[in-house]
Order: sequence, then C-alpha cells, then structure tokens
Amino acid sequence: MGLGLPQDAPSGDLDTVEDIEEMVTRFYRVVAQDDLLGPMYNQVARVDWSVHVPKLASFWFQALLGIDGFEGNLSRAHERVNELSPYTPAHFERWLELFHETVEEGWVGPRADRALRLAEHVAEAQQRRLAAATAAAEPVLVA
Repeated sequence: MGLGLPQDAPSGDLDTVEDIEEMVTRFYRVVAQDDLLGPMYNQVARVDWSVHVPKLASFWFQALLGIDGFEGNLSRAHERVNELSPYTPAHFERWLELFHETVEEGWVGPRADRALRLAEHVAEAQQRRLAAATAAAEPVLVA
C-alpha cells in the first residue's frame, strides 16, 4: 500500500543513530495521522510526540545498535491506554503494517530485517498481554 512518500529504492540499513531516528520519525508521523491508530495515540493516550518519538528512538537504538539509554516499560504504558479504550487485533495489525511499510520503503539489510522481526514480536507479546488483562478485568456473570 505504500506511505505515499516519494523515495528511491532503499539502499542502506539501519546502521546509525541518524538512520534509526529517521525511521522512528517517519513511522510515528504516519501513525499520528492514521485513521485507526491516530485517535488511540492522540485522543486516548494523549501522546506528547516531542517526548514519545525520542523515547521510542532510544528503544530502537538499544535493540539495533546496543546503545543503552531506553528507560520505560512498554507493557505498563500500553496497559494504561488499554484500560481507557481497549486495543483490538486491528490496532496491532495496522501498527505492524505501517511499521513494515516504513522500514521496507526506507531501509534494507540485516538491521532492517531485525527491526521487522522485533516489531512483530513486540506487537504479538503486547496483544497477548493486553487481551489477557482485558479478559481478567471483565466482570464475571454468575447465573
């Protein structure tokens, strides 16, 4: 489907902090404007993008380049949002779709491939965790 960004075919990998910052910035620029994900980030979570993007960039610096610095808890942040407006499988599918498009349109190589695999793992783990939390929070009806 493409993000509508005119670009040459990718030729570089996610090898530098600058590459990763660019990838994260492009990705969340699209997420913020997406019809499905945008409201979750902008209205429900009320994300401060000037804080969120650098924080997530530091996650990817650590994951792809081994640079320490990420401080946060992905599960806890998503649990808070899920309590306000539960995530659906469509949210995770769309997030992954946009992530794949962003990376595949901009980068190619082992680190780009690793980013895609890690994103799939993170999305799957978050979806499983949040589904269990939602189910546990639902009232049980006793007949």
